[in-house]
Amino acid sequence: MNKRTLGASGLPVSAIGLGCMTMTGGYSGTPDRQQMISLLRAAVDRGVTFFDTAEIYGPYANEELVGEALRPHLDEVVIATKFGFDIDPQERKPRGRVTSHPDSIRTVVEGSLQRLGVEAIDLYYQHRVDPEVPIEDVAGAVKELIAAGKVKHFGMSEAAAQTIRRAHAVQAVTAVQSEYSLWWRRPEEEVLAACEELGIGFVPYSPLGKGFLTGTISTSTNFDAGNDIRSTIPRFEPEALQHNQAMVDLLVGIASRKGATPGQVALAWLLAQKPWIVPIPGTTKVHRMEENIGAAEIELTADELTEMAQAAAQIQVQGGRYAEAAERMTNL
Repeated sequence: MNKRTLGASGLPVSAIGLGCMTMTGGYSGTPDRQQMISLLRAAVDRGVTFFDTAEIYGPYANEELVGEALRPHLDEVVIATKFGFDIDPQERKPRGRVTSHPDSIRTVVEGSLQRLGVEAIDLYYQHRVDPEVPIEDVAGAVKELIAAGKVKHFGMSEAAAQTIRRAHAVQAVTAVQSEYSLWWRRPEEEVLAACEELGIGFVPYSPLGKGFLTGTISTSTNFDAGNDIRSTIPRFEPEALQHNQAMVDLLVGIASRKGATPGQVALAWLLAQKPWIVPIPGTTKVHRMEENIGAAEIELTADELTEMAQAAAQIQVQGGRYAEAAERMTNL
């Protein structure tokens, strides 16, 4: 697979990465661990070099999984993880709040290093901005970790443009990770311009709209309450799904002409936006992983991109992308 470069410091990664969150639960069920190890190693075999996890996924279990699976390939891959949620280390349960106090960052990095089995974290994101801690202090703490050889690159997630600028002034930000897709385009308002100006890569998570843009979800799809995050998201309520089907129909139309799938067209659209954008679709199935990385071979023409832009502009997406409490933690 072709490579792309994140940040002015030049972090090379595969054009499409692999989001690992759901490999330890979150989307209706807990996948078989050994199957997920096989999936991660199959992704490496197929050219994926960029893997995304976080200490809150599990908590901890996802880092442990990724660390075990990728241990034979550490010289071939880039592993990104995240800090910033308060987790009880004994109970392995989130306490329901964020924390990015420098002392906390210095403590939790040790756990991530151990679980991943690495000497240094390739890309260390602040998972959510902590409004109680100046971002300059957060960036300064990560800068110290970089100087100590425990972290290689600093990233931010779901941060506002001005917050990114303030952090970057203290420690260069290599990548910003935020949700971005045809049905969630807020990064276009300010964040993408800030990234371009500052030389920061952009990593869209949920680039397939938590599965919706693949065309495999309908109003009859059941989201297991308490075991599938989508059961709490207004955008996945039946009325919203029916209304938003127009976005899938747009992708289906382009895909049928390209000999591709709707999901591949959604990913190809992201890749066409900027050469420093690297989406990280997640999956628990090898064939879906193969389908996703196949999007890197699809080139949308200027006319097709114009067609998609004009059609998408006519679609008013219905429903929030998060429950209100989760949304309030973003764009800070």
